[in-house]
Amino acid sequence: MGTSADDATAEFHAFFERHHAELARLAHLLTGEADAADDLAADALLALWHRWDRVRAAQHPAAYARGVVANLARSRVRSAVRERRRVALFWSQRSEHTEGPDVAAVVDVRDALRRLPFRKRACVVLRHAFDLSERETALTLGVSVGTVKSQTSKAMAQLQQLLGTRDAASELVGGRN
Repeated sequence: MGTSADDATAEFHAFFERHHAELARLAHLLTGEADAADDLAADALLALWHRWDRVRAAQHPAAYARGVVANLARSRVRSAVRERRRVALFWSQRSEHTEGPDVAAVVDVRDALRRLPFRKRACVVLRHAFDLSERETALTLGVSVGTVKSQTSKAMAQLQQLLGTRDAASELVGGRN
């Protein structure tokens, strides 16, 4: 013989199965975000589960659920608007002239790094981009300090060939001179 808790669980499960798709569709239409729709529907259903005794006693539980989705969607839209305002305010206060990275050079370096075997690439990235010592790099990779030294040296030579000059390779890989 089932208990009241089992009955409530079964009722909620049936409600979930019957209304989840509808609630997700509502969330999608309210926010315009397909990716967020399932999350909002799930959040709404979780909130409904926590108040299931009140929801199941309501005259129109589906309408109650749609109201919860609408409130969550409204909060999400308001939050997005506030975030856009903060970003716009931040960008409006920045000077128009900024020195950005040389995008073409960054792409070239990334391409050159991809062409290196993994261990050489890992040594260069850990040593130059993450500024780890030879010892820290060796510990990270589980190799000897000598291996780090030789792999880094060989990798830098290979990058030098791929990118052109020694200064360009060392500067672009990690900003060290």
